[in-house]
Amino acid sequence: MLPFKDEIEQLRQNGITQVAFKRMHDPAVIPLWFGEGDVVTPDFICNASKKALDEGQTFYTHTRGRPELREALKVYLDRLYCLDIHPDRITVPGAAMLGVTIAAQMVLGRGDHGLIVSPVWPNIASVFRVTGAQVGYVRQQLTDNGWQLEVDEIISAVKPNTRAIFVNSPCNPTGWMMGAADQTRLLEYCREHGILIIADEVYHRTLFDAVAAPSFLNVAQDDDPLIVVNGFSKAWAMTGWRLGWVVTPKKHVVQWTALSECFNTGATVFAQMGAVAALEQGEPFVRQLQAQYRAGRDIVDQMLGGHPGVEYHSPAGAFYAFPSVHGLRDSLAFVEAILRETDVGLAPGYTFGPDNDSHFRLCFAQSHDRLKLGLERVVEFIEKNPGRF
Repeated sequence: MLPFKDEIEQLRQNGITQVAFKRMHDPAVIPLWFGEGDVVTPDFICNASKKALDEGQTFYTHTRGRPELREALKVYLDRLYCLDIHPDRITVPGAAMLGVTIAAQMVLGRGDHGLIVSPVWPNIASVFRVTGAQVGYVRQQLTDNGWQLEVDEIISAVKPNTRAIFVNSPCNPTGWMMGAADQTRLLEYCREHGILIIADEVYHRTLFDAVAAPSFLNVAQDDDPLIVVNGFSKAWAMTGWRLGWVVTPKKHVVQWTALSECFNTGATVFAQMGAVAALEQGEPFVRQLQAQYRAGRDIVDQMLGGHPGVEYHSPAGAFYAFPSVHGLRDSLAFVEAILRETDVGLAPGYTFGPDNDSHFRLCFAQSHDRLKLGLERVVEFIEKNPGRF
């Protein structure tokens, strides 16, 4: 008998990479499957990291992130949310996903229950399951007013052994956002019952009608049961840099120091200098991307909104559409056929949690000509193949 845990043996590849890895670097494919566009990281960010390399900054650095990066994050968050965050609350452990992993490890184990607001990026459930915890979902519902979820529905899904609740807002893949009043209500409940909120706010600047999405940081105290995870991938077009940050309870500075060292030793040192440049100089670029994503959403609205073969509502945030195709039962077979027959890469709905097999996800962060062409092929495929899947 092999010594590996059941939780490891039962892990499966998520549906996005299951489709994408077959033709990931094929130039013939219009790649709408991953959460990124085709805008490269801007020169001012790259040049800051190049300068750090030229200066020989290739050695170990502070486990929780370079001091100048953590200070830049404090300044950025304070300015964005009108706060005064204590510097000890900020850690840069590596990629944002590493922040989610450490947060889950801090509270979940066998016999515990972790609750996830869904639809959700599939790797979150894997992170919860690896701890040995049971995983439960509370699902947003697609209504005439878009994706909706009442905070009392989340609270009603809590079990006596629930130790963590994962909330992604703005949401990948639906674009749903939790408002400040609901954030306050959920945090008050979790404070009273000793439940950790893991708040994924990676899409905090990826929205269309405001400067930033509502943040749990605006309603939290220094030592609330809250870990806010964020990163540079989406707002600054830095997906390949694998840099994220967390804002944690102030009293856990030692624990985050130790866990960051255990999991990653520290984020890549010269990449951190690019992140400093992003925070200090990047606001015009963030606004530029917001405008591009807004126009991309308008294209999706025009091509899918009102289409008789799909149910679609325009997202409030993030840069995804998550339509439901009438009669679709097998989202994996559906997107595999689209890839094979039209050279468009999509993500299957099933991988975003239970009850999503009639859906697919597409990312509209691509340049507009490619997005339009990809959507034209998808719409034509849907119209030619009713009931096939």
